[in-house]
Amino acid sequence: MIYLDNAATTLQKPAQVISAVTEAMGSMGNASRGAHEGALEASRAVYRARAKLADFFGCPRADHVVFTCNATEALNIAINGLVPPGGCAVTTDWEHNSVLRPLYRLEAKRGVKLRFLPQDGFPAHADVVVCTHASNVTGDVRDLEEMGKIAHDAGALFIVDAAQTAGSIPIDMEKMGIDVLCFTGHKGLMGPQGTGGVCVRSGVEIAPWKVGGSGTDSFNPFQPSPMPTRLEAGTLNGHGIAGLSAAVDFIQQTGIEAIHAKEDGLARRFYERIKGIEGVKIYGDFSPPLRAPIVSLNIGDYDSASLSDELSQRYGICTRPGAHCAPRMHRALGAEGQGVVRFSFSYFNTEEEADAAAHAVAELAAE
Repeated sequence: MIYLDNAATTLQKPAQVISAVTEAMGSMGNASRGAHEGALEASRAVYRARAKLADFFGCPRADHVVFTCNATEALNIAINGLVPPGGCAVTTDWEHNSVLRPLYRLEAKRGVKLRFLPQDGFPAHADVVVCTHASNVTGDVRDLEEMGKIAHDAGALFIVDAAQTAGSIPIDMEKMGIDVLCFTGHKGLMGPQGTGGVCVRSGVEIAPWKVGGSGTDSFNPFQPSPMPTRLEAGTLNGHGIAGLSAAVDFIQQTGIEAIHAKEDGLARRFYERIKGIEGVKIYGDFSPPLRAPIVSLNIGDYDSASLSDELSQRYGICTRPGAHCAPRMHRALGAEGQGVVRFSFSYFNTEEEADAAAHAVAELAAE
């Protein structure tokens, strides 16, 4: 099997991630739910992970790293907690449904004014600007520093969806002017599924999206206000967080620049071998030096699901077809009916796998 569906989830994980999860399963109690050694070990492990992620993303305070199940939950927390009734939110056509659906619901239920760049123009004032760092369809990357300046000039908070870039492309919240960073652990960060988080700049007050058990201040009828408890109701995925912590260690030890260079090199190697094949249409801009390691394509009018199935059944190549939960991007690309087949690379792929995928595309295009 050649696994090229890493934009959905990384299948190959660093060995130390697997070991960390296994060890945590045998030692961890419930973080912040007791003073016995199992609970204390869980609390210590969770805090270590917060501190590592704060340093990794340029978030000034470890207690402002909030753990979630994934980027979807992180984005729901940020969007629902920061956009007031009747407010204004600005976003783009690149977005995943994890951004679009919360915004559409706020538009319908809270009377929020929703604008899309560039066609709607930028309002004089907005409450939030929310955008993805990289398209999960094309791999194109946005200039976050520029977007952050635009947002702040309009008096808006800047929310970033880093699902496709966290762990692969360097992110510095302070340098890039990011107020709220939402990430998932199971893609570029190479951690377990069921992990993710929200990094919040000091001074940004997000209203709790969910409330419940916190392990502290139990007689308070409302969710305690201090971070991170404010946004972390319920038992955390301590075992997954232990694995995510080990994944950050692996990335730091290997070097995020080295990881990105290898992933980008594999994606561009594949692209260079297929770009001249008759009948193959490739989506995205490959001229900038910075991209997510994604190559999406179609062959003629071949249905993307059928093409992906052929790649799997005949060649053992795993890809992702369809709309990728990004409907506005597909409409903009003119691929709404057909979808696209997405090849996405990780640090653990090889040049031989990239070449085999290119060979398979060439054979299918020739049929």
